[in-house]
Amino acid sequence: MDTHPSLPQDLWEQTPPAVQAYIGTLEARVVALEAMVHSLEEQVGTLQEQLSKNSRNSSRPPSSDPPQSQRPSRPRGQRRRGGQPDHPGHTRLLIPVESVDEVVVLKPEQCSGCHAPLSGDDPTPFRHQVMEIPPIQPVVTEYQWHQLVCPACGETTRAPWPAGVPSGTYGPRVHATVALCTGAYRLSKRMTGQVMDDVFGVPMSVGTVSQSEKATTQVLDPPVEEARAWVEAQEVAHLDETSWRQGDKRAWLWVAVTSLVTVFVVRLSRGGQVARELLGEGFAGILVTDRYSAYNWYPVRWRQLCWAHLLRDFEAIRGRGGVCEEIGDALLAQAHQMFSWWHRVREGTLKRSTFRSYMTPLRCEVERLLEAGSQCGVAKTAGTCQEIVKRREALWTFVQVDGVEPTNNTAERALRPGVLWRKGSFGTQSEEGSRFVASMMTVVATLKQQQRNVLEYLTAAHEAALRGEAAPSLLPKSDQKSQAAA
Repeated sequence: MDTHPSLPQDLWEQTPPAVQAYIGTLEARVVALEAMVHSLEEQVGTLQEQLSKNSRNSSRPPSSDPPQSQRPSRPRGQRRRGGQPDHPGHTRLLIPVESVDEVVVLKPEQCSGCHAPLSGDDPTPFRHQVMEIPPIQPVVTEYQWHQLVCPACGETTRAPWPAGVPSGTYGPRVHATVALCTGAYRLSKRMTGQVMDDVFGVPMSVGTVSQSEKATTQVLDPPVEEARAWVEAQEVAHLDETSWRQGDKRAWLWVAVTSLVTVFVVRLSRGGQVARELLGEGFAGILVTDRYSAYNWYPVRWRQLCWAHLLRDFEAIRGRGGVCEEIGDALLAQAHQMFSWWHRVREGTLKRSTFRSYMTPLRCEVERLLEAGSQCGVAKTAGTCQEIVKRREALWTFVQVDGVEPTNNTAERALRPGVLWRKGSFGTQSEEGSRFVASMMTVVATLKQQQRNVLEYLTAAHEAALRGEAAPSLLPKSDQKSQAAA
């Protein structure tokens, strides 16, 4: 070592070589320790951020928040719990008299005051109706096939199998009810068997329930495929995915939500090819998603990023303190202002043209803050902001295009029944089971959107299969399409 940066050259030259060597060793050790401290500080920061993660600043569900976590304080409202004084209330409407099964006429026989006998009719009697479910007794039909010997030639002939008669023990409505219990109400196979026996008087083993599910899956394959093809032609689609389990393999439950049709699939991949499969190669509408990279293949100009996820990103930025806290606070303030205006647009108290004019300066400020965040010295904040800036065009699609929401809450709500199913059954054991899950969730969600009865649809689908016909379509009728467009 010929020179030393911290000492004058003449003093360094007067220092004995042994001392110079010792100083060099100490300085090398200091450099190594400083690097170690820097590495440990980064690790501590990462661990602290993980500890501070909750449902408000990450993708974790609210159920994962610890009991001691504090919710953001909100001003106490003036309303008390329960029904409000100005609430109109909802009561069950009475069925018309001509539609009831039995009418019991109650007339007083004598006056409650003087006990004189009474007669006549009240033109407007007080009406009270009681609904009851009669004991359910399954209808059992026995088919007896006779075979007769021809007196002319001796040939034995048996009567042909009638069209529409099941080859198994159970009819279409039984299969539909089983699918409703396991697929819509998420009962276990064992509990479904108990319900079928206790409520309907139809004994059914766990294995029989499983076989009934397979039959339903086969019946639903054509209409579900038709629904998937319908998604491709829609103007707006919401996509999302959640973790699943198929046997001992990790899988994902995917959903594509449109205005009147919702489609689910279970796949062993979380990659972009599944999103392409759900949308179809010809999809040219607006795609609403979160920032997950599996959707980055789709053009930015036709995307809308979820602002609910962005709020959590901004919360995470704020939680890192320092300049990040300032940027995060400012971004959250702008986002809350945007949502305030958007809610007024949805309520009809703010014109969309006015909303667009309001959004122009807000957009400039949000993008300025994101640019500032991408240049800050905190790696995670800079990375998040840089990723958002790359797709800044997808932040504002909902401002210009009618029918596009600023969040992906529609798809997240559609996935919630699947999350409950996963928690109750720990996923599925086979690809066949996953097909049943995806088919039933597609049917239930789609029929709910169209206000159609699930049990009646499933029954009609099984009846059609017995006749050798296609199951009823899941696609909306023309009048429903026009209402959705309006």
